[in-house]
Amino acid sequence: MHPILIKIGPFTVYSYGFFIAAAFLLALGLSMRQARRMGLNSKLVPDLGFFLILAALAGSRLLYVLLRPEAFLTDPLLIVQFWKGGLVFSGGAIAAALTGWWFLRRKGQPFWAWTDAFAPGIAAGQAVGRIGCLMAGCCYGKPTDLPWGITFYSTSSLAPLGKTLHPTQIYHSLAGLITFIILLLAGRKLKKSGQLFALLLVFYSIFRFHIEFFRGDFRGYLGPFSVTQWVTVVILAAGAILFIQRRRA
Repeated sequence: MHPILIKIGPFTVYSYGFFIAAAFLLALGLSMRQARRMGLNSKLVPDLGFFLILAALAGSRLLYVLLRPEAFLTDPLLIVQFWKGGLVFSGGAIAAALTGWWFLRRKGQPFWAWTDAFAPGIAAGQAVGRIGCLMAGCCYGKPTDLPWGITFYSTSSLAPLGKTLHPTQIYHSLAGLITFIILLLAGRKLKKSGQLFALLLVFYSIFRFHIEFFRGDFRGYLGPFSVTQWVTVVILAAGAILFIQRRRA
């Protein structure tokens, strides 16, 4: 694809970084709108969003590095160059959730109501951010002969070149879009705070678990499943338990 979106002399805009930034801005905009609709103080969104972005970047990059440390041993500075590709959503989600809990507790805000306010935006942000993965060639799929397979040719791509691969980045993007639509529809019916966020956890985990079977990059394995799949199993269980508990609240 096109890892570099714009290059004018020394000025370079990486496609991955551009779409990740776009994803965060979209998520913040939707979350601010959702917060106003729910009667929450939408002025807190930029401050909260700032901390969530930092936590999400740090957590997702940390998990990516831990899954493939050998790639950074020769050049540790690559660890901080996340704009070139290499973030793991589940790591960022966990770090952001803990940071959000800390921030909202300090502000005396209702934690579960705020998770619902951010849930649709997170799903939409994932749909946009995965376009950056496609452009950079990270999160690539296994070889396939299916008609919708994609082939990477750019030498700057993180994906294997000249092979037809599953477009797992598009699978992820569509999963985020579908989850976003589901959350919008469910938000009109769910009355208990925290349930919408629980649905985000459930649908993210279900989609991610299945897409992992088509991923071609090294994920780290524990038995028959990748490390990420085991993480999604835990997230799925947490989401299901949370949904039931909040319904009874």
